[in-house]
Amino acid sequence: MTAIHIIPATKQDIAHIRHIVDTTWPVTYGEILSAAQLAYMIDMFYSEDSLTEQMDSGHQFFILWEDSIPTGFIDIEKCDASCCKLHKIYLLPTCQGKGYGKDMMLFAFKQGQALGAQLLKLNVNRHNKALGFYERMGFTIEKTVDNPIGQGYYMNDYVMVRTLSD
Repeated sequence: MTAIHIIPATKQDIAHIRHIVDTTWPVTYGEILSAAQLAYMIDMFYSEDSLTEQMDSGHQFFILWEDSIPTGFIDIEKCDASCCKLHKIYLLPTCQGKGYGKDMMLFAFKQGQALGAQLLKLNVNRHNKALGFYERMGFTIEKTVDNPIGQGYYMNDYVMVRTLSD
């Protein structure tokens, strides 16, 4: 029987997070973003320095382990008195379809509640196939945004929100 555990990540886990991103992002975004934008964003958000800075500034990373293999991660941050932001949720493509995404999302809900939040927000690319997953998990689209991220690139996202209740 496969055992899964979701535990806090430390800076020693940055290599695991980067491996998951390097494996997941080309599959997730390869048909949505250009190769140049994909490389730019991975470097911008997932370099060792960037991940260290995120961890130091209040982002809480958690890794999903399948037996002894890191297979997914989330990044959640308390934004204000009533809201948390789920910045990242990724799962290796070989582990998708096993219910782990739902497990990670339910864990994120509990983390948000533990942080005192009443709402959980996330951004998702408007063409990401995960949009349906987020809707099934109770998120609704709050607004559409086009956030410039440098070098002429934009993140063309929906901001989605879900109430956290017991």
